[in-house]
Amino acid sequence: MYSYKTSGTCSQEILFDVEDNKITSVKFIRGCAGNTQGVAKLAVGRDVDEVIGLLSGIQCRNGTSCPDQLARALKEYKASKA
Repeated sequence: MYSYKTSGTCSQEILFDVEDNKITSVKFIRGCAGNTQGVAKLAVGRDVDEVIGLLSGIQCRNGTSCPDQLARALKEYKASKA
């Protein structure tokens, strides 16, 4: 399980798993429960690069959002695997 500390959002952390470049689980710690659960369910089963492309740049406040933070977490994950 990978952990990413968020910045600029109501959520504080994102926990996620990736297997063969597919997201297998996502859990947001804190944040708007309905929205973060929805984003998590939509991300599971998808390719990491697809989710990054879909969610990068979505803004809520402070120039970011929970979906954008997930995209940033996945980018950081990919960079750590390179």
